Amino acid sequence: MSEKIICRRCLLEELGQADLIRSLEELKSVMPEEDKTDDVEYARRLDICRKCDELNDGTCGKCGCYVEFRALKKMMYCPHEDRKW
Repeated sequence: MSEKIICRRCLLEELGQADLIRSLEELKSVMPEEDKTDDVEYARRLDICRKCDELNDGTCGKCGCYVEFRALKKMMYCPHEDRKW
């Protein structure tokens, strides 16, 4: 039996959180386009989150949100005191 390795610095999609990823995909499909970040900005935000010491099992240590959900919405921002995005 292989033991699952826990990655504290990974996003949900990298952790295999199928239910949460499905919820994210549903949210993306119903969110009005004008409220969403474009694909390039979304990827940029997630790249920054991946490098942040506050990322812990797909959640932000500063606010507790799932970073993939937060990064999706255009009007959201990084809750870190240095506002990384």
